[in-house]
Amino acid sequence: MRMMYLSYPAEAKDTVARILDEWDMLDWAIMDTTDKSADARVVLPESDSQSLVDTLQNRLSSYKNWQLVIVPVEACIGPETEETIEDQTGDEKEKEKSPEIALREEIYQDVADGTKINSNFLILTLLSAIVAALGMNANSVAVVVGAMVIAPLLGPLLAFSFAASIGDAELMLKASRTALAGLALGVGTAFLIGFIIDVNLSSQELIDRTHVGLDSVVLALASGGAAALSIARGSSTTLVGVMVAVALLPPSVAFAVYLGAGELALSARAGVLLATNIICVNIASMLVFAIRGVRPRTWLEKRSAKRSRQINLAVWSVLLVGVVGLIVLVLG
Repeated sequence: MRMMYLSYPAEAKDTVARILDEWDMLDWAIMDTTDKSADARVVLPESDSQSLVDTLQNRLSSYKNWQLVIVPVEACIGPETEETIEDQTGDEKEKEKSPEIALREEIYQDVADGTKINSNFLILTLLSAIVAALGMNANSVAVVVGAMVIAPLLGPLLAFSFAASIGDAELMLKASRTALAGLALGVGTAFLIGFIIDVNLSSQELIDRTHVGLDSVVLALASGGAAALSIARGSSTTLVGVMVAVALLPPSVAFAVYLGAGELALSARAGVLLATNIICVNIASMLVFAIRGVRPRTWLEKRSAKRSRQINLAVWSVLLVGVVGLIVLVLG
């Protein structure tokens, strides 16, 4: 369930009342009406939330000074509420419901936070690169897993995929800039470490990042899809497990450490694994967003989003074919 607080100008009172009358809600009320403004409170199931938000945006677009605040509801208790929930449960069995996904605006807010290049992002990337480089050189699994969890590089990739799915060029640019900055910082730090220290070429943690096969492609696709699905459902806490499965930092660090040590062949193999992860995460996450119905509100935006999604999927698919060919014909 979700609760929505709507603040709007008084002249839109009748419009809002008609909109709310059209929906089967657990509860709604018009509150704090004055000569200039009014407030409304709405409680409704998650499955109806996106449709109501889009309708409110469409109908209130001609008005100024309106605002919609959305908060999750843990529980709604009361005899009338229980009866309403039972009635709606029966209705849901008779009609098809939309997929269980977070609001488009909620997803946008979540992924947009991962595109900010601030001190926290830079420090976490720097520290995770140091931890990963030293951990892999010492062949310490626990240390490497810790570096995977704290590395913030998966967020910008998911933000890019989401932006491509809704046709938001500005968000795509911000996500690309953040991802490149993070990778550059991580690779640069690991390169210096590989150049300075004696690299342990027998470390299994380093060697593992040079093994690239078709199973790496399947794992990256599955993990990228799981990451996008967790974002689309609003359960981003599950991303910790996904980060461990398809972390971008360890292969990038292995690539840079080997490069710093002058091991060009091993560095190239780690670079292929990194490219595989990046490509597969983008393809899988865009497909999941499309299947789950994540798309813009207006017709023009939907047309732009469809074109953006097609172009991006085509480009990433060509790159994937190239990587698979490299794996099978050269590295296999």
